[in-house]
Amino acid sequence: MPSNKISVTDLNLYYGHLHALKSINLSIHPQEITAFIGPSGCGKSTILKTLNRMNDLVEGCKITGKVLLDSEDIYGNVDLNLLRKRVGMVFQKPNPFPKSVYDNVAYGPRLHGIKSKAVLDDIVEKALKDTVIWDEVKDRLRDNALGLSGGQQQRLCIARALAVQPEVLLMDEPTSALDPTSTAKIEELVTVLKADYTIVIVTHNMQQAARISDQTACFLMGEIIECNCTNQLFSDPKDRRTEDYITGRFG
Repeated sequence: MPSNKISVTDLNLYYGHLHALKSINLSIHPQEITAFIGPSGCGKSTILKTLNRMNDLVEGCKITGKVLLDSEDIYGNVDLNLLRKRVGMVFQKPNPFPKSVYDNVAYGPRLHGIKSKAVLDDIVEKALKDTVIWDEVKDRLRDNALGLSGGQQQRLCIARALAVQPEVLLMDEPTSALDPTSTAKIEELVTVLKADYTIVIVTHNMQQAARISDQTACFLMGEIIECNCTNQLFSDPKDRRTEDYITGRFG
C-alpha cells in the first residue's frame, strides 16, 4: 500500500448550524486518481475544498479534525499561498482569466516571483504541452483565452494549475460542462497526469469514475459510506446504499 499523500482524520465541517461533513476519514494515495461520487448535495465538493482550504472563504464555516498533506496539518500554521501552490484546483466550468492564453498560464509563476521571460516561456510551453493543447494554441498565445472552445478553455485551466508545479490536483466535475469529445480528451489527459501528480476528482458521472480512477469514495448526506479500490467498489460494493446509488435506485 502506498504511503498517503493526504490523510483526513475525523473531519467535521459546519456551515453555521448545518453539519455538512460528518466524521470523514480518508486516505489519498500519491500518483493515483481518487474519485468522489454520490448524489447532489452529499458533500463531495465540500470535502474537495477542505483539501486546500477553499472553505476558509465561506463565512460561518467551522472545521474540526485533521487534514495532513505529507504529514503536515494544513489547518495548522501554514502559508495559504504555498498550500494552494502545492494543491491546485480546477473548477466545474472553465474559468480562464480575460487575458491572453500566455498570460493565463504565466499568471501563477509570476505571482510566485518568476520574472524572467525565458523561464516563463519554458513554463508556459511545458504546461501547454503537458495538457496536450500546445499544438492547438501555439500560434494563438497572444489571443484572448475567452476565444477558445469550452474544451480548450478547460485544458488551459488545467495548464494554468500545473504551471506552478503543484503536487496535488483537485478537480471539481471538470467535464460536466463539456461535450463528449472534450470529456474524452480531459479523461485521457488526467490518466496521463497521474504519473506526476496526485489527483482527486469529483464527478457525477459514475462511468467516468469507473474508467479513470484508482480509488473511489461514495458520499451520502455528508458521510463516506464506502471507500475502496474502484474495481472492487463498482463490482462488489459492500454497502447496500453504495449499490443502490451506482445502480441508479437513487441519486
